[in-house]
Amino acid sequence: MPLELDYEVAGLGDDAVDYLAAWDVQRRVHEAVVAGTRPDTVLLLEHPPVFTAGKRTDPHERPLDPGGADVIDVDRGGKITFHGPGQLVGYPIVTLPDHVKVVDYVRRVEEALIAVCADFGVTTARVPGRSGVWLRADQRGPERKIGAIGIRVSRGVTMHGFALNCDVDLGWYDRFVPCGIADAGVTSLTEELGRDVPVADVLPSVREHLSAYLAWQPYVATPDYDPRPEPGRGPRIELVRPGR
Repeated sequence: MPLELDYEVAGLGDDAVDYLAAWDVQRRVHEAVVAGTRPDTVLLLEHPPVFTAGKRTDPHERPLDPGGADVIDVDRGGKITFHGPGQLVGYPIVTLPDHVKVVDYVRRVEEALIAVCADFGVTTARVPGRSGVWLRADQRGPERKIGAIGIRVSRGVTMHGFALNCDVDLGWYDRFVPCGIADAGVTSLTEELGRDVPVADVLPSVREHLSAYLAWQPYVATPDYDPRPEPGRGPRIELVRPGR
């Protein structure tokens, strides 16, 4: 049976949640999950436009002109990314079983997003050396990212999470180097399908697949695309390891 996660839609559309306010909610929920007073929880929401810079963000990767959006340094792994209207953000705040390594957790979230994209007719996979969910290079353009992942694990419970581009304005990604990767593109379900795919339409699929993969049962992984490590780096996945 899929894991019974507590899904909370914290704010979509006109009720999009300010990033710092959502960060406070994450911390409160995290404390409750660690204490055992709340079940494992997934916060689902949209943010107003904001750039969030992970611990490995280099100065040249930050936007010179953020277009009025805030640029916020955060305590997750990885580099800089964008959140905004039309992008589903998910913050799974879940207890990792002793036998589940952090990398396995990330792979399961990626696999859930791959399954969500497949539900909408978009074929995606992982690119070894680069976290997240990708489309293969084709006649439409270069390799392009549709789902981003950046997490933190504290006291055995996850924080931060994933962002899936549904009908986000892709013009925001012209303002910076997304995830520090300059030789690839960014896309959305709407862009790939040629029709509008709002965030609300994606919620049922996300709930279904995230619950299935976070039930910690064995699964058959989607075959990877060819490895493409970040320029100047060897293959690795950016995580903050379990700590205090």
